[in-house]
Amino acid sequence: MTDPHLAEVISERRQLINLAYRLLGSLAEAEDVTQETYTRWYALSDRQRDAIKNPGAWMTTVASRICLDLLGSARARREHYVGDWIPEPVPGGWLDTGSAPADPADRVTLDESVSMAFLVVLDSMTPAERVSFVLHDIFRYTFNEIAEVVGRTPAACRQLASQARRRIDTSRDRSTADREDLVRSFKQAWESRDIEALVGLLDPSAVATADGGGLALAFLEPISGAEQIAAAWMEIAARAPAVTIQECPVNGQPGLIGQVDGTTVSVYAFDIADGRITRIWAMRNPEKLGPWRAV
Repeated sequence: MTDPHLAEVISERRQLINLAYRLLGSLAEAEDVTQETYTRWYALSDRQRDAIKNPGAWMTTVASRICLDLLGSARARREHYVGDWIPEPVPGGWLDTGSAPADPADRVTLDESVSMAFLVVLDSMTPAERVSFVLHDIFRYTFNEIAEVVGRTPAACRQLASQARRRIDTSRDRSTADREDLVRSFKQAWESRDIEALVGLLDPSAVATADGGGLALAFLEPISGAEQIAAAWMEIAARAPAVTIQECPVNGQPGLIGQVDGTTVSVYAFDIADGRITRIWAMRNPEKLGPWRAV
């Protein structure tokens, strides 16, 4: 028999991937979670599905619980990860961030919630904090609804979201034009191997982190300081002369990609404050660059 909810549950796919990506920081895992959610839906009997008044809400709850379980085991899985783990970057426009309304006065908008800086902060939270915050502040779920996912009281979930909210840096420079200019200037200085120009673009206490996952050459420890980072990028330029650098949105923010013969081999995301680059995230793990093959 044809599922009477077919159109409704299929339309939830984009929402589920958007949610799971923000919770897990991995597009591949987000797609797996979405597939598992559909598997569980179709494992229900016709009578069980008919008894669900809001299939979309049911699927969001199931997906969130799966993510919560995955987040709980993430620390153990990363103990065997080579080097630093960085959230999986996505090309600009890969995720539809306009699927839910956002109040201009909101502290966090949907677009900002996929920036690399934001995802890195989310990754520092406990699983319960992350789920409570993302569901409430980004996807507008009530604390009563979140309590069913997290398995705690609504008051406890409110406290978890509040704790998570205090970790978010709301003073970050959000001027897209300024970001584009800085990233473009960084690219030009890097290509011309102008180390003094690079140092001038970086905050004195800037930090650069790379993720090669043991599958690609990358520095294993974060590099701190403008001069140290500039020197490292000069070394990268010297070691990889065949790589061409292009400007490309990364997680909704101005970024850079490195390509060899048209294939993306590295993705660079930036964070900026007070007109200087404060963070650089360099993704080199080829397993996290799948969506970039078509860029």
